[in-house]
Amino acid sequence: MQFELSVNYLRYVANEYLVPFGLRLVIASLVFVIGKMIVRAIVGGVDKIIDGRVDESLRKFLTSVLRGLLMAVVVIAALERLGVQTTAAVAILGAAGLAVGFALQGSLGNFASGVMIIIFRPYKIGDLVQLAGTIGTVETIEVFNTIMVTGDNRTIIIPNAQVTGAVIENISAKGILRIDMVVGIGYGDDIKKAKEVLTEIVSGDERVLKEPKCTIAVSELGDSSVNLVVRPWVAVSDFWATKFALTEQIKLALDANGISIPFPQRDVHLHQVQ
Repeated sequence: MQFELSVNYLRYVANEYLVPFGLRLVIASLVFVIGKMIVRAIVGGVDKIIDGRVDESLRKFLTSVLRGLLMAVVVIAALERLGVQTTAAVAILGAAGLAVGFALQGSLGNFASGVMIIIFRPYKIGDLVQLAGTIGTVETIEVFNTIMVTGDNRTIIIPNAQVTGAVIENISAKGILRIDMVVGIGYGDDIKKAKEVLTEIVSGDERVLKEPKCTIAVSELGDSSVNLVVRPWVAVSDFWATKFALTEQIKLALDANGISIPFPQRDVHLHQVQ
């Protein structure tokens, strides 16, 4: 009699609890597996659509975020099929997301700025730029930071929010730069001869571009010198080397042609008082 009661009880438990739970478990597993396949297909399709249209780092970030959101939906749907009440869990996740958002608002600002930089491309990798008051060559553009290398080989990491919040100067965007030089000669020297010497020096350097033409003109009658501007155009990569070479050649050529380069002087007169 007791054995029959135990069998009947087990049969009751199986029919009322185990079988329904097993069916729910199978359905939840199917929902999860099929949902995962659908997520993989959706993410793969989106990845193919945006491939080549957006930056590589942004593409990977967007696909990873999309995959995470869709998988969260799949997990919630599977848990509901299993009989788990997900309303409270969703509310808790929403509150946690809000708290994390407040805690990471600086990082979110950097992320938003990084997306703007990647989409609008005010500069690209390899450009010589001035960002947040620092001049250097862009090495990497990340979602949160821009990494650049200065002329003395220092690595500078600038948060993207600081980049977009200030003036962005892309020095190499046009491919060429103008060298601005000021050469002072004495008031007693021949201006025309000085201009001829400067023109010969500039035209003799192969790195100086023919177009736009170099400007050599009198710009100012200074206190102790007649100042001439020398403004040749060069490729960005030749800027510093050409400027250094021209500066040296101008000094040597003016000396060789007897043209003085004045420098400030002061006469001191001493008066004896009886």
